Amino acid sequence: MQIDYQSHTPHAEESLPGVLMRIVTELHDVAYLIERIEPQLYGDRGAAAADESEQMMVLQGIDLAVQKTRGLAEFIDTITASIPDTWLVDVTTAVNLIKLADMKKALGSGMLRHGHSQPLTKAAGDFEAF
Repeated sequence: MQIDYQSHTPHAEESLPGVLMRIVTELHDVAYLIERIEPQLYGDRGAAAADESEQMMVLQGIDLAVQKTRGLAEFIDTITASIPDTWLVDVTTAVNLIKLADMKKALGSGMLRHGHSQPLTKAAGDFEAF
């Protein structure tokens, strides 16, 4: 995770459907990252683990977060199909409010990002300091 406090200047006006599809991609990425946490919590059965009911509530909360994130992505994806490409928006201010450099780049670049922000191919222990 990288934080970028520098200004990023995206294209002045962009197609609204293009911007929304970049948001859809980011929402799917959030759901993917949350899902990757779940197996780690299932494996945590040591003495320091919370009681069963509390742990189940945490797991249900994570599952709900994944479902809501995917639901938002699908909702935006579906309504985006009916918006004409001629509808333009300026995302400069919105993008400049984002602190994470990777997300700022993904939302402000004018291009869809392929893949995830934290791919499975990274070696265990690899991280970016922030």
